[in-house]
Parts: sequence; C-alpha cells; structure tokens
Amino acid sequence: MQETNIPKEYIKETKFLSEIIDLPSGGTIYPPESPLSSGKIEIKYPTAREEDILTSKNLIQKGIVIDVFVKSLIVDKNINIEDLLIGDKSAILIAARIMAYGKDYPTEITCPKCGHINSEVIDLSMFSHKELDTKIAPVYSVKLPACKKEIEFKLLTGRDEKIIEAELKNYKKFTKSGPDIEITTRVKACIVSVDGNNDRDFIASFVTKELLSIDSIHLRKEMSRVSPDIDTKINFECEECSHSERINMPIGISFFWPSSEN
Repeated sequence: MQETNIPKEYIKETKFLSEIIDLPSGGTIYPPESPLSSGKIEIKYPTAREEDILTSKNLIQKGIVIDVFVKSLIVDKNINIEDLLIGDKSAILIAARIMAYGKDYPTEITCPKCGHINSEVIDLSMFSHKELDTKIAPVYSVKLPACKKEIEFKLLTGRDEKIIEAELKNYKKFTKSGPDIEITTRVKACIVSVDGNNDRDFIASFVTKELLSIDSIHLRKEMSRVSPDIDTKINFECEECSHSERINMPIGISFFWPSSEN
C-alpha cells in the first residue's frame, strides 16, 4: 500500500489497550484483500503520546495533525488512512474522542434564531451509524432533474480530501479576492462521468460552466443520502427563546483539545 507522509517517529509500535469498532460502510466498499473489508477496525486507547501529537505546533501548521493522530491509533499498520472513506474516518475520530476524554463533550451552540450562545454537554456515545436505504457501491448513478444528464459519482476517501484541500489552498494562494470554490471542487472530485464521458477536463468544464444550481443541489443531496457516516444530529432547544430544531453536532476547538477544566 502507498505510504502517507506521516513522520515515522509518530507511528512506533508499543503495548496498548485497544477496542474494535464497526465502520459505517460495513467494509463493503473496500477490496476483499484490504483489512478494512471486514467492516471493523482495531484502534488503541490514546495515550500521552497522542496528546503530544494533538498539541504539536509543527503538525498543526502542516495540516496533518488529525491524520497523524488517527494513524497512531490504528493497530494494523498495513492500513493506509488515505484509503478510508470519510464516514469511516469520522467513526474512528468519535470513538477516539470517547476513549481519550470520555463520552461527554462540552460545547457551545449559537441559536440560529436569536443568536444566544447555549452551553451544551453532548453525549457522544448516543451517535449511531447513519441508516442507508441503498446498497453501498463503488459508483452510484443519478439523473439530474434539469439538464437530464446521467451522472456517475463515487464516495470520497481521505486521499480525495487531500487533493481537494491542496487545490483549495493553491486557489486561495493565487486568488486573493475570488469567489469560494469549495462546492464546485468537491463536486468535481465526486463525479466519475457525465453521460458516460469520464474525461476529467470535460467533467471540470461541465461543473463550472453548465451545472445549474437545481442540479447541483440535487446531486449533493444524493451524495449525502448514500454516504455511510455517523449520524451526528442532535435535538437543540435554545434556553433563551425556546427555538428548537435538529442540527448537526458543532465541532469546536475543545473536541480534541479540551481545556483542563473539562
């Protein structure tokens, strides 16, 4: 398997306590020869060494601190974290957070109606795998409602995310005042073909010049619908104005860097 650029000094073998966790994908998306095809992964309990990783200014500045952290926890060193689907990586991160600091996650939620900042303690152990109404597959197909084109798309892996992040970083470096291109960049990365045409330049041109908003929204909803993940939605009610709605769990700085008082 291809190696990541994680410094070797952060992936030493040692004796440890560990747990085996279920992957939201069930492992069906991975090749039969991959250890991930079992639908399970063994991760060790974080130690003070992992806290060193999380607080490493060098790793934070390089933007690889979470990848180094996850890599250090995975027991089977033949597993390349770049092969992990994003939803499976999320499951590892939440499990690691519980193993490191317990199930209670103190955070703040700003009410979308009145702006009041609510202090909340979220029980991370209540989250479960997202229920899917379709079979997980390497490639999915959807017909767009407006342009009527047939789109094939794939689920994103850690490798795809690194490519997306590099493209966005490069764009921001050379375009100081241009529009945000994260949506189109992610959509381009997901699409495998348009009406059977898998040429990457053609796909890029289609997304940036032809893809209508109504079709883009439909495509992204379909991508979200079929993506295995952890369901992190919570029932929120504002203590100030009593506004209530179901929202995604906010992830702040205290998720992996909790204060000593927590």
